[in-house]
Amino acid sequence: MNTIGKVFVFLVLVYATFMWVGYSVTELTGGEKKAAPVGAVEISPEGGEALYWGKGRCFTCHSLGDRGSAVRGPNHGQFGEKFPLPMGLRAVERAKERAAKTGKKFTALDYIVESMADPGAYVVKGYKNEMAVVYAPPISLSLDEIKAIAAYMLSQGGDFDPEFLNQPSEITQGFFGKIAVASAAGGGDPAHGKEVYEETCGDCHSLEGEPGDVGPDLSTVGKKGLKFISEAILLPAKSIAKGFETYVAVKKDGRKVVGLKTRDEDGEVDLVTKDGDEVTIKKSDINELAEDKTSSIMPDDLSEEMTVKDYQDVLSFMLMQKGKKK
Repeated sequence: MNTIGKVFVFLVLVYATFMWVGYSVTELTGGEKKAAPVGAVEISPEGGEALYWGKGRCFTCHSLGDRGSAVRGPNHGQFGEKFPLPMGLRAVERAKERAAKTGKKFTALDYIVESMADPGAYVVKGYKNEMAVVYAPPISLSLDEIKAIAAYMLSQGGDFDPEFLNQPSEITQGFFGKIAVASAAGGGDPAHGKEVYEETCGDCHSLEGEPGDVGPDLSTVGKKGLKFISEAILLPAKSIAKGFETYVAVKKDGRKVVGLKTRDEDGEVDLVTKDGDEVTIKKSDINELAEDKTSSIMPDDLSEEMTVKDYQDVLSFMLMQKGKKK
């Protein structure tokens, strides 16, 4: 047998051995298993327990009774004089505190969900306001996963009633909506998204039902969906709101002025540039004035000025803007 033949036989034997080992391991572990659907989660105390000690990484800051050793956050079980009540019963007492402070009727579920959706709303005495936003990267828990962890927390100290999650109050429904839109935006943080909006978009747009200085009001933009908002940021010229078309005025001296036309009367034209400056030009000085359908006065490099996190966060904030215009 020549060298090539020997090498071929050797490779066949190696491959056969590899397949046999794989088959043997599969059989020893109970045969081939079907993978669980991606994102599937059991909304139950058992499902929440797996997430608490797994993907959710709650155990990196919290412990539960004598299980775990983390002390950065409060213990979620019954533990010493500081935590005489397990989390399920503790949530009932905390709900009373939140109701007294906010003037709203709080349930134990409201408190638990609030602690994950808006962790800075109630900070346990002796601890810092440093809990991560669990529905944002890098943890990125889905709405169902957060419901499962809530079930796990409420089951500490008593029996958990599944109907409790099926009939949430308006407070919890509001938080669920916030988490859902954040997940739709890739796990963005709407609270930080508001800061990004105010810093990047607020000078031109409005959320008060009135047009901004340069751009349209965005009070109901969330109803248009994720795709529309994404394209409005990444490709601003693709869909320009009526009344906010870009015009180019070519003056007789060859200079150009590009902006939003806000006035065209008395022999003059007013154009508001992307910087918010209003330029008045006499028609007698204009050689050509035409709409430019290929460009927008909204910066086309806006996404480059934001980090990926900023982009996700502002998307989640924009998706929440579904209120009626005034």
